[in-house]
Amino acid sequence: MKIAFIGLGNMGAPMALNLARAGHQVAGFDTAARPQGLDLADSAAAAATGADVVITMLPDGRILGAVAKEVIPAMRPGAVLCDCSTVDLDSARAVAAQAQAAGLGALDAPVSGGVGGAQAGTLTFMVGGSEEAFATVRPLFDIMGQKAVHCGASGAGQAAKICNNMILGVTMIATCEAFALADKLGLDRQKMFDVVSTSSGSSWSMNTYCPAPGIGPKSPADNDYKPGFAAELMLKDLNLSQAAASSAGADTPMGALARQLYRQFVEEEDGRGRDFSAMLPRFVEKNR
Repeated sequence: MKIAFIGLGNMGAPMALNLARAGHQVAGFDTAARPQGLDLADSAAAAATGADVVITMLPDGRILGAVAKEVIPAMRPGAVLCDCSTVDLDSARAVAAQAQAAGLGALDAPVSGGVGGAQAGTLTFMVGGSEEAFATVRPLFDIMGQKAVHCGASGAGQAAKICNNMILGVTMIATCEAFALADKLGLDRQKMFDVVSTSSGSSWSMNTYCPAPGIGPKSPADNDYKPGFAAELMLKDLNLSQAAASSAGADTPMGALARQLYRQFVEEEDGRGRDFSAMLPRFVEKNR
């Protein structure tokens, strides 16, 4: 399959490389990154010309809209535009409508699994769009990830991602608070993990991405909290969740509080450029 991959940062580059290693013809483009192992085009439109599938992995909805305006006219009829960015629902649906009006398939397919999942090909894709477009891209999802769930019509993938990451933001804060409390109570961190990871308090934040160094599977906590999933990206996702909640008239007080705490961590403390699990040393320091 001929694939264009637009956005070759920490997530996009390993995803594109996995597709190329699987034997697909991949043309990549990024305004800054120049990863080795890929054929690189001079523009997004040049990469998209003649492609069966154009995949985008971009920072936000504004940039997605600009890239879509460039690549949609260059794509052949019947090709699929598959956006794997995490963006607001309005942007996702607007790009899908533009693609469909041009005779293209369109998918919003944000991912979960972080840089490690992108490198290992173990991402989870949450996908919105038509069944036909999903069937076209499904073999590529199977290369880049371990699971792809067709969540519904355009925008459903972004809705699922927003809800998932609101849960993640809230549970990571609770996990970090619990470790800080355990420290104050004199409880050994390993014993804390042994109990909680096999009890009713277990969660992905505890079992797979434990914020305490040297406890549980290796995580960014064991690498001085270098991302991983940056705290400012968690703040971005929590902003998206609260914008969606406001638009839908949904009451999400825990999501709102998580956003407030991450905003303080990123904008007022030392959180920018650190993994989102670095909330643990923040809480430990505040409890000294």
